[in-house]
Amino acid sequence: MSNSIKLAVHGAAGRMGRRVIALASEDSSFQVVAAIESEKCPLLGQDAGTVAGFAPIGVSLSDQWPSDADVVIDFSLPMAVDACIAQCAKREMPLVLATTGLSPEQKQLLSDAALSMPIVCAPSMSLAVNLTMKLAQQVTETLKDVAGGLDIEILERHHRYKADAPSGTALRFGELIAEKLEGEIRHVHGRIGDTGARTRDEIGYHAIRVGDNPGEHTIVFGMLGERIELQVAASNRDCYATGALAAARWLQGRPCGLYTMFDVLGLS
Repeated sequence: MSNSIKLAVHGAAGRMGRRVIALASEDSSFQVVAAIESEKCPLLGQDAGTVAGFAPIGVSLSDQWPSDADVVIDFSLPMAVDACIAQCAKREMPLVLATTGLSPEQKQLLSDAALSMPIVCAPSMSLAVNLTMKLAQQVTETLKDVAGGLDIEILERHHRYKADAPSGTALRFGELIAEKLEGEIRHVHGRIGDTGARTRDEIGYHAIRVGDNPGEHTIVFGMLGERIELQVAASNRDCYATGALAAARWLQGRPCGLYTMFDVLGLS
């Protein structure tokens, strides 16, 4: 246990925070030392392992930040991210930030904080999603000048409780694809009414909210006479927790800077 990575989880009572705690508790390379929640959380004081549906781990849910964590994993809400960044910067604790729906101001706050600590930030911690993003870039780069034109549409499905749309992952797919296209690209969110013929300079997004779907993305590359579809789907949330833990391991000993899952996977 002495060589274990001391892990603090911010948003520990949430769906993802619970899975991070459960999986980290089964992994000898981690020691959960803090389970952080809002001061208004009704579960404060309860054992984090029990809340996660796991055996007790001797760490209670608390609104207090530790001083000795080797890394923090954040799966919280946009409204809680500013305080998380500030607390980590104050203690110079490496941070894996997996909360989506960040504002431009929060993204700038992250960039500023990365001057004093290493941070991994990505809209999806899934290893499969990030590999698919790289594949989407390769397809785009290869086919962007195809005769007849290339149409790109992004479909995403998530559970009924997801508050932001399109998902941060879908938007990141679009950003990465746009980097490989030439000229100004319009990002079109859904279509209704007499929109006219599809133009060559747009990427379309379509958000579906159904049941308990933990996340599914389909990238459609349409050409005249044929198409390619890249699809990546989660069957449960553990893939996001596993990716976050992989990022936490990777951050150990890294210099200050703002990193992505492409860096973690060696895809940059």
